[in-house]
Amino acid sequence: MQLGPFLTVGLMIVLGFAGARLSDKIRIPWVVGYILVGVALGGSGFGLLDAPLIEALNVISLFALALIGFTIGGELQIRDLRELGKSITIITIFEAGAAFVLVCGAVYLVTHSLPIALVFGALASATAPAATVDVLWQYRSRGPLTTTLFGVVGLDDAAALIIYAFASSATKALLSADGFEWQSALSGPLLEIGGALLMGMVGGWIPHLALRWARDKGQRLIIIIGMIMLCAGLADHLSLSLILANMAMGFTLVNISRDNRVAFELSGAFNPPVMVLFFVLVGSRVNLSLLPSIGVIGITYLVMRVVGKTAGAWTGARLSRAPQVVQKYLGLGLLSQAGVAIGLAIDASHTFAAYGSTGAEIGTLAINVIAATTFVYQVIGPAMTKIAIFKADEVAEEFKVA
Repeated sequence: MQLGPFLTVGLMIVLGFAGARLSDKIRIPWVVGYILVGVALGGSGFGLLDAPLIEALNVISLFALALIGFTIGGELQIRDLRELGKSITIITIFEAGAAFVLVCGAVYLVTHSLPIALVFGALASATAPAATVDVLWQYRSRGPLTTTLFGVVGLDDAAALIIYAFASSATKALLSADGFEWQSALSGPLLEIGGALLMGMVGGWIPHLALRWARDKGQRLIIIIGMIMLCAGLADHLSLSLILANMAMGFTLVNISRDNRVAFELSGAFNPPVMVLFFVLVGSRVNLSLLPSIGVIGITYLVMRVVGKTAGAWTGARLSRAPQVVQKYLGLGLLSQAGVAIGLAIDASHTFAAYGSTGAEIGTLAINVIAATTFVYQVIGPAMTKIAIFKADEVAEEFKVA
């Protein structure tokens, strides 16, 4: 029997909370419990969350990503970035680039198809910020590793978009006789990223000015949540990155004045229930029947992406002379994969379908492999992030003795 949306949302929150409590008992991050509840409620389980309902609830996912972007921006204060800003940029370039190069090379050796290799290499560069950030919230992590993680997962969205744009253009050129278009390959992602950052920077001044005359907590909360939704909605309408737009807004707001920290304390009250719904929805999209069918390409992608992310993060941290804890453990926090990779895989399916049987094959492979490996990464990714922050001794005191 199909339940109504309102009843289903209530069930998602209650069961998600129960899943988190169970996860706590066996000492794994809450986010894993949320995702497993989603798997149970989705098509691979009881089927209470079917495709039309998941699509109808997609606004929750967009709001969650906007909140995450806003929170990441709030963690990137200039006084901290003076020490870590250079390393964050270098690490992002190396971890995203290494994942692309290693996956691309390995998939080419398996398939002997450069178009397939380029697409999978580009998809491998993306990192999902939501699962990583949720673990950092859960254990109230603070320190150089945590700050670097916030920065890298925030910038990784931009890096993945740029890499995918070049790989997509090169793939189109290989599948057709039109040749490689440098102008479109550069202009598209740069306009998307630049537009999102500009929107966020301008948007950051609006709540700053509004918070000066709104002293009531309720009014301030209305302003903050309203601006996050407005920024996310406008970015989505203009086909810009809503994560980057809200990250830029949070970054601008927190660095204008320290008094604006109250905005992040207020928005933080929205995080727990929204994150529960977001990750339950992530789990509901998982199709467990695809796991046995990922084949050699899927296993190659799964393994080489881990190698690329960890080796690239270590190399970037080493070259930028980041703190030792960042060099040792950062790569463990960059394994999660979800929204951006899935979105790019769907785009690949639509884009390359017009390029004959080879293009259609690329799209089908991309969706199946990314859907299957996302479940694996979303289970191991948060666990690895937890290990990293515990090893770096950056969790709150209460968790050190737990």
